[in-house]
Amino acid sequence: MTDAAKLRILHCFRSPVGGIFRHVRDLVEEQRAAGHEVGILCDSTTGGAHEDRLFDSITPLLSLGLTRIPMRRAITPSDLPALYRSYKHIKSLRPDILHGHGAKGGALARLIGSTLRVNKFRVARLYSPHGGSLHFDASSLTGKAILRLERFQERFTDALVFVCDYERRTYEAKVGHSHTRQQVILNGVRDREFEPVPAGSDAVDFLYIGMLRDLKGPDIFIEAFAQTERQLGRPLSALMIGDGPDRDRYEAMILERGLMRRIRMQDAMPAREAFAMTRAVVVPSRAEAMPYIVIEALAAGKVVIASRVGGIPEILGAASEALATPGDATDLSRIMALAATDPDWHDRVMPKATEFRSRFSTSAMASNMLDLYRNVLSA
Repeated sequence: MTDAAKLRILHCFRSPVGGIFRHVRDLVEEQRAAGHEVGILCDSTTGGAHEDRLFDSITPLLSLGLTRIPMRRAITPSDLPALYRSYKHIKSLRPDILHGHGAKGGALARLIGSTLRVNKFRVARLYSPHGGSLHFDASSLTGKAILRLERFQERFTDALVFVCDYERRTYEAKVGHSHTRQQVILNGVRDREFEPVPAGSDAVDFLYIGMLRDLKGPDIFIEAFAQTERQLGRPLSALMIGDGPDRDRYEAMILERGLMRRIRMQDAMPAREAFAMTRAVVVPSRAEAMPYIVIEALAAGKVVIASRVGGIPEILGAASEALATPGDATDLSRIMALAATDPDWHDRVMPKATEFRSRFSTSAMASNMLDLYRNVLSA
């Protein structure tokens, strides 16, 4: 690759936890393998030991460095000094591409990118919502303010990148029809992640893995598990893996329902390690964009049961029997009971492996993203 073809790409996002962090890590690996210079700018106050290990694994690939500064979820006066430090740092890197992920990362990339443009720097400003602001209720005062801010920022955006068609439709419904260049680029997983992960001899019946916060539905999982036991008339087993602000409340919920011996909780760990501990993965989210955990679990050959939210029907199929009514523990329990008692359920309900792999690979995702970067720069 010639120097002229080599791009300097900086990914900006707030929290190095969950799907956004996974998405950025995959792009970093693929973009670096293609010969580009890549860096990350993100929050320094979130994440734990698991995320530190993930950073250690990709830091050697970050030729533009890893920069972590304090970034709060909400907009606060403390954003101003963080913004100034970010601007000085990004200016020194002279990036070709500023790709903002999530609401805070998107605002950072577009504001700083626009300031650089005023100062005659050639830089493209891209924004991937990843749900983010789109989770807000458009009828609430907070939602109206946030979504108007999204609309305002379009004038500083060279391209909008959506991880599924649901996200694109939601953006249009809540923010408005956009004249900004936009493209849907599906999330994907690495080739090595399409190897099946067999369940161990002591595997639990059901696994919840993800952030421990109400948006992701851990409380729904606990209630559905209890109902499934009553429905089947026998004890079951479950594991909840993850970290988050509401962990203590979910532990109390498990205790109150007398499920301590049948639902265990563990700290965050790599998804494929967790998959070996279960026969079925449950994703009970109240809202999602295109959750990686569904793609990862299917690639590993697991049964997946999920809420009919966000882009999940685009993964499992719009008419899939594995989709439950969002927020409805009883409906989720009905599907969990079927999956636990029907030996043919996996082969009959889960997507076919060959077709699934052709749609959800990181190589396809990264190639489409690089094509978009070049098209934006050439324009």
